[in-house]
Amino acid sequence: MPASSPSRAAALDRSRHAAPQVFERLRDLILSLEMAPGTVLSRADLAAHFGLSQTPVRDALIKLGEEGLVDIFPQHATVVSRIDAAAATQAQFLRRSIEAEVVLTLTGHADAVLLSQLRAQIDVQTALTGSTAYLDFIAADRAFHRLMYVAAGVPDLFDLVRKHSGHVDRLRMLNLPSVGKQRAIVRDHRRIVDAIASGDAAAAQASLRDHLSGTLGQIDAIRQAHPDYFTA
Repeated sequence: MPASSPSRAAALDRSRHAAPQVFERLRDLILSLEMAPGTVLSRADLAAHFGLSQTPVRDALIKLGEEGLVDIFPQHATVVSRIDAAAATQAQFLRRSIEAEVVLTLTGHADAVLLSQLRAQIDVQTALTGSTAYLDFIAADRAFHRLMYVAAGVPDLFDLVRKHSGHVDRLRMLNLPSVGKQRAIVRDHRRIVDAIASGDAAAAQASLRDHLSGTLGQIDAIRQAHPDYFTA
């Protein structure tokens, strides 16, 4: 594919270090598939786009490479990585393992404020169901899960999981427009919260595992629909 620069506004906060901001901008564009797998990234073009020297762009690309979101070929090119099904499976295994403990920790101990916050995020997703505002839906989904990590006292583990979830997040982006997918996510979130509130640990963990297995269960169909997005 030809080289690409971001299409979203490039203005950065000049009071903050540039490299982390470039990293987050590019990461969001890759996860949203606005920068599709196989897209060639020009360091010089990105530097010009953001109005920076090439050094912070290089640092951002190195960090994206560490997350497996770009493939860096020294003296040749940097390319948005294709989706690695094995990496996605491992990332989801990590997430299921951690979140099963998170919901177990919360079951029977969640206060009214947390339950209200979780249900408020479900309400946001419900309002977005059926629309094409996929990024807003995903943001509400992410906020829902992060609330549980924070309440369980392990917010750093949310960041750890996010760091490893680039491949599965792109799978989720491809799967989200599928008929009934948004409704299924809302249903699963309601089941998780209801089980936590009622003190049913087994139901909370079972609902969580079912919820986090949905996208990977569709990986063959997703790959068939988007073969160029996947590693061989």
